[in-house]
Amino acid sequence: MKNNIKPLDKEYIASTYGRFDLEIVKGEGSLVYDETGKEYIDVATGIAVNTFGFCDREWVEAVTCQLTKFQHTSNLYFSEPCVRLAELLAKRTGCKRTFFSNSGAEANECAIKTARKWALENKGEGYYNIITLKNSFHGRTLTTLSATGQDVFHTTFNPFTEGFFYAEANKLDTVEALIKENKCCAVMMELVQGEGGVLALDKEFVDGVAALCRENNMLLIIDEVQTGNGRTGSLYAFLHYGISPDIVTTAKGLGGGLPIGATMFFEKTEGTLTAGTHGSTFGGNPVSCAGAVNIIERIDGNVLAGVRERSEYIINELTGADGIKSVSGLGLMLGIETEKDASEVIKYCMERGVLPIKAKNKVRLLPALNIPMEQLKKAISVIKEAAKGE
Repeated sequence: MKNNIKPLDKEYIASTYGRFDLEIVKGEGSLVYDETGKEYIDVATGIAVNTFGFCDREWVEAVTCQLTKFQHTSNLYFSEPCVRLAELLAKRTGCKRTFFSNSGAEANECAIKTARKWALENKGEGYYNIITLKNSFHGRTLTTLSATGQDVFHTTFNPFTEGFFYAEANKLDTVEALIKENKCCAVMMELVQGEGGVLALDKEFVDGVAALCRENNMLLIIDEVQTGNGRTGSLYAFLHYGISPDIVTTAKGLGGGLPIGATMFFEKTEGTLTAGTHGSTFGGNPVSCAGAVNIIERIDGNVLAGVRERSEYIINELTGADGIKSVSGLGLMLGIETEKDASEVIKYCMERGVLPIKAKNKVRLLPALNIPMEQLKKAISVIKEAAKGE
């Protein structure tokens, strides 16, 4: 099959991805290699998934150890990795209970279901509407696409799930108006809009939304699918902003490379889901949870300080550099707006052994939290070179 992967992919895989012309065959840390043996510095981590890079030794050992015990058991039985992970999340975030699923979209679906059930029980009939933000992205299931505040996603899968209204990010009056005009149960938002262009919300706006939720007996749902698990320089971005959410969702980097989603319930919502109201065959898979336990245990103060140090370096190096218009985001979740088309910049980088990705019109950086500084400096120098004017 070697050397035939690309044509076979085109023949047998659904045509939903615009792949780069690159086959990855192995990786170690923040380095990855293609089928020719060419080396690349990875600054995308599988879209914020490989928290400590490729084939991290400690993570591999944790996953392999669980694989030698048992790889799966249904949620009809107890299993230690699932419980250990939920306990860790509770101790690190203040949440009370967690529901585990397989992806960020599923974690957000769970949050939406929970909010509507909570509202029925606490606010009455008709309070099922959820406010999200324009330019947001919450997943690709029919309901999470409906929650996504981008018209481009609302064209070909009609009818969409009803009950979502979209406010303007950083404009509190638009949130307030929607609350007054509609029977709403929650506000759901990313603190850094990832797919929307790596845009961090203003703290004043976030504080205002939290206050409106309290005043109107609504839930505050924070989507940390991409921002979570150390990515922004705090374990979760809501801790950076200093707010108290009612539900937090996460996925991506939580598993360190294996699929897992988590919906964390805080005091107001901890008892909302009861037996039979939700479920997932693979949710809480012991192998994925063993990997996630290893990840969360290791994201300590030193790692988070390292994220902030690397972030500061990137921002300082790129801000004001030739051909770079702006740098946005938080921690190691950054978007670079370039004078050149972002796709052209990415192509240049790939040719010279650096792998960034794109978010709207920006070059997006999501490197491993522990990427060696020497490799990071080399990658940033290539990006600067790629962005230079003619």
